[in-house]
Amino acid sequence: MHDGQAAAVEIIENTWIPMPDGCRLAAKLWLPADAAEHPVPAVLEYIPYRKRDFRAVRDSGIHGFFARHGYAGVRVDLRGSGDSDGLLRDEYLPQELDDGVEVIRWIAAQPWCDGRVGMLGISWGGFNGLQIAALQPPALAAVISVCSSDDRYTDDVHYMGGCLLTDNLSWASVMLSYNACPPDPAIVGERWRELWFQRLRGSGLWLKHWLEHQRRDAFWRHASVCEDFAAIRCPVLAVSGWADGYCNTVFRLIRHLEVPRQGLVGPWGHKYPHMGGPGPSIDFLGECLRWWDRWLKGVDNGVDAEPMLRAWMQDSVSPISDDRPGHWVAEDDWPSKRIRAQPYALSPGRLEPVGGAAGPSSPPLVIRSPLSVGMFAGKWCSYSESTDLPTDQRLEDGGSLCFDTAPLDEAVEILGQPVVELELAADRAQAMVAVRLSDISPEGTVTLITFGLLNLSHRGGHDRPEPVVPGQRYRVTVRLNHVAQRFPAGNRIRLAVSSSYWPLAWPSPVPATLTLHCEGCRLLLPVRPARATDAELRDLGEPRAAPAPPTTLLEPAHREWTVLFNLATNEASLRVIDNDGAWRLDDLELTLGYDVSECYRYCNDDYATLSGEVVNHRSFERGDWSVVVTTRTELTATPTHFCVNATVDAYEGGDRVFASTWNESVPRDNL
Repeated sequence: MHDGQAAAVEIIENTWIPMPDGCRLAAKLWLPADAAEHPVPAVLEYIPYRKRDFRAVRDSGIHGFFARHGYAGVRVDLRGSGDSDGLLRDEYLPQELDDGVEVIRWIAAQPWCDGRVGMLGISWGGFNGLQIAALQPPALAAVISVCSSDDRYTDDVHYMGGCLLTDNLSWASVMLSYNACPPDPAIVGERWRELWFQRLRGSGLWLKHWLEHQRRDAFWRHASVCEDFAAIRCPVLAVSGWADGYCNTVFRLIRHLEVPRQGLVGPWGHKYPHMGGPGPSIDFLGECLRWWDRWLKGVDNGVDAEPMLRAWMQDSVSPISDDRPGHWVAEDDWPSKRIRAQPYALSPGRLEPVGGAAGPSSPPLVIRSPLSVGMFAGKWCSYSESTDLPTDQRLEDGGSLCFDTAPLDEAVEILGQPVVELELAADRAQAMVAVRLSDISPEGTVTLITFGLLNLSHRGGHDRPEPVVPGQRYRVTVRLNHVAQRFPAGNRIRLAVSSSYWPLAWPSPVPATLTLHCEGCRLLLPVRPARATDAELRDLGEPRAAPAPPTTLLEPAHREWTVLFNLATNEASLRVIDNDGAWRLDDLELTLGYDVSECYRYCNDDYATLSGEVVNHRSFERGDWSVVVTTRTELTATPTHFCVNATVDAYEGGDRVFASTWNESVPRDNL
């Protein structure tokens, strides 16, 4: 995986970037050895994930690679994170974005920089790369945004289709843990404890903020670049994976941006495409270099002439496999004029292709799903571990209405966003619907392809929810996540509909029964005809990276994803263990540990017993300096409120030096 070239690189472990208000941000630099004599463009990654420790190995592979190939790599800790001064109080606040503009100005003015800067980032860094581009800092010449969102409400860890994702809970706990970590005394000196306690006292409980905004209001519109795509005036390469939670963004960006842009979607989860699965990794850093060479150095390397979209067309696969066989396909523009929406009519148990008319009249179908539907759905956003991918959907389909095609006479390939139109009624003022698209093998196994959710109170828009009138028929549209999939001849396509999807999403306040009127329902599949030139697409190569700093593994990582049904107590639980173990950064003589556990449970299919709990544990040790931080976050609900219980405990040298507890209640807003 290591890059074979060995151009000399100078590494500056820490430098300070001053902000106008006196705050200093901590940065690590990787510079070509001759950059002082021959200035180069710079690539900035600007995130809160601690350049000094938890991201040190990854950062070296990426930014060291760029430095070996004629770019300055710059990794900056956000204000209030890592070794930087200040407080981090939430995601993407104006202060963060203003700081980012100042960071770019500072970089462009350095003697080793030729004045041109690119931004690279995954997740948080992908978000703020787009957000800062919309502010148009003069030196920012190009962006590569990986696994990010242009709409903070509809496509992030918080809400999906107006439904509350439990990833909102798990991500809030992750950030509570990060915000409770100290800066490194070797960097900040004696101030480390003062800065640490400032964070412990002042970063706040982000989960409460997010729960207070259950509709798409000004809180979420802020920093959602879809509010004004035209504000982005530099070239953008948008990247994601089918197992990631953010693939929809790629398609909206390439559709709406008015600058040079390209989309790349592979089979991957929430990792850089040279680092993780499922499916084949690629020479992603080499692809980044081509983008930088074109837009930061002005090299005419053919990037402009390549297709707007390149995507991994997935083959049919076993639901218990973490392999993702397939092949690359491309489209010259998006939306592609080659792709047509093929309608399918719904009737009891059947899914029939039609010429566009609604299906024949049939008796209404009724569903009130058990809470177990969703226990085998995997995670909203896979982190490329086989444990968090969905398994055989037969375990879910028993509590759903299922509509199947006949065995296919010929293969069907889709690329784009499947859409489901439903005519339905609910017996409660608050209800949700979950829709899944699956591939059924001749042996009967069922593999999830994509899914969508809709809070029925949001049927008229996420900014103006209205309760359902019980018994009244509504026509609603459920948009599933974009996907590319080949259904081979002999397989069947299944559409499954359920009234809950726990624990991926928090259900309605009380159980609701849905009545589907099939004559008003249809599925629209984005059918893509094969293209001969796909076989001639340029090879994306094998992963490369710069050598990592030396590390010693002290305790191996450990992953578990366990569903338990206790028939003696009627309790059902999903338990997740995601331990990174412990390791030492040898050059820094710094030992690190991280583990997290999650548990989502209910009892007797009773909505009043639903709960989610996430515990994070981080440790730091060097010589006689040791710090341990443990956070616990629990979310429960009543029919009228969400209830949050959270704790932070911080230890220095084995003694607990700080503790904080929150007990908060937030009213439910049509959710």
